[in-house]
Amino acid sequence: MNQLKQIHANTLRNGISYTKTLIVNSLQIPNLSYARKLFDVIPKPTVFLYNKLIQAYSCPGQYYQCVSLYSQMCLQGCPPNQHTFTFLFVTCASLSSPHHGKMLHTHFVKSGFESDVFALTALVDMYAKLGMLASARQKFDEMRVRDIPTWNSIIAGYTRSGYMEGALELFGLMPSRNVVSWTAMISGYSQNGQYAKALAMFLNMEKEKGVKPNEVTIASVLPACANLGALEVGERIEAYARRNGLFKNLYVANAVLEMYARCGKIDVAWRVFDEIGRHRNLCSWNSMIMGLAVHGRCNEALELYDKMLGEGKVPDDVTLVGLLLACTHGGMVVKGRQLFESMETKFHITPKLEHYGCMVDLLGRCGELQESYDLIQNMPMKPDSVVWGTLLGACSFHGNVKLAEIAAESLFELEPWNPGNYVILSNIYASAGQWDGVAKLRKLMKGGQITKAAGYSFIEHNTEWTSQSVT
Repeated sequence: MNQLKQIHANTLRNGISYTKTLIVNSLQIPNLSYARKLFDVIPKPTVFLYNKLIQAYSCPGQYYQCVSLYSQMCLQGCPPNQHTFTFLFVTCASLSSPHHGKMLHTHFVKSGFESDVFALTALVDMYAKLGMLASARQKFDEMRVRDIPTWNSIIAGYTRSGYMEGALELFGLMPSRNVVSWTAMISGYSQNGQYAKALAMFLNMEKEKGVKPNEVTIASVLPACANLGALEVGERIEAYARRNGLFKNLYVANAVLEMYARCGKIDVAWRVFDEIGRHRNLCSWNSMIMGLAVHGRCNEALELYDKMLGEGKVPDDVTLVGLLLACTHGGMVVKGRQLFESMETKFHITPKLEHYGCMVDLLGRCGELQESYDLIQNMPMKPDSVVWGTLLGACSFHGNVKLAEIAAESLFELEPWNPGNYVILSNIYASAGQWDGVAKLRKLMKGGQITKAAGYSFIEHNTEWTSQSVT
């Protein structure tokens, strides 16, 4: 930077202009503020320099500077080129501004650059990221020439909006695919909770010649393994990531950590957590705390939380869910109350439905049924079937008929099709010797044609998923 300033001083003394070179070099360092100061003293900047500045401002927190520069460009009579619009379309997608996007599209058409495939791909991508799939698809269909990034942009738009059938249809129509194409589908299925399809897509990708999974692919498929309990596949993917140097990526490492924690290998998860070391982010801490809580290692979860605070990390709502789960499994009512109260008072985190659900569970398991019910009554949001079901389960364990009836009544409204709620209440009546209540429920179930379904579980067999009856 000092060398650039010396060159700048020399040009001012000798009247030689190296401003263009100075701006370009300043942006490479990068020193955006210095480059902008140099830019602002130029009487008539070229489109090249405008594009350089617009591109440099295409980063979080600076997006509106891009729009401002484009307005200045138009006012000074400097005609934009196709690269200008490419950078601006990217900016508008990040701004989440349909108004600016439509305005730029109009200017783009009037400027006559509609034959440029790169700019058109950026336009399709912009509309897709703004959730304007109809506009994105219309532009995509109008394009005479489409390259792989164009197809990837529209497919990613469909997956982002949850339209996986449309994404799969487009994926099948692609003349050729690259790793980004496959990853878009894997990530889309995983993010939309279709974990079996995400894993199947990855296994198909492995058979494709010339396509190798990258960091994003691995970080997208491992959550599917975690949710399906596909430990063997997950271990194989981890081995691939390590062989190819992908484990150094924090997203990959965190995904491996979560996979082991969810698949019951909590000690292996600990080793991965330690291996990440000083590179750990909040996601790393949350996954480990949650894993320990779910596996009943409650004291370790709370100790890890204290260590996390000691390292200056600030918890978020996910951290608190894990901690409340730890208190629930450990029967730590006092600690749970303290943590729940600290959310707003200490960390300014507004409790969500999940946090209230954890507290209802904690209080209910420990026999504090009235306090659990009072908490439900005072929730700022409407309780869902999970919350009422948690209270009903606690009433079943502690034999509280009165609150069980209240919880069940709410569940009958929320889930009239679910026979489990009728069965639990019937068992509570039976345990209390209230056989008239049992008879009434059986009559209700018969009248509503509600029957108890047979239970089943899933097992992994040669990476294929089959169901097995456990009736």
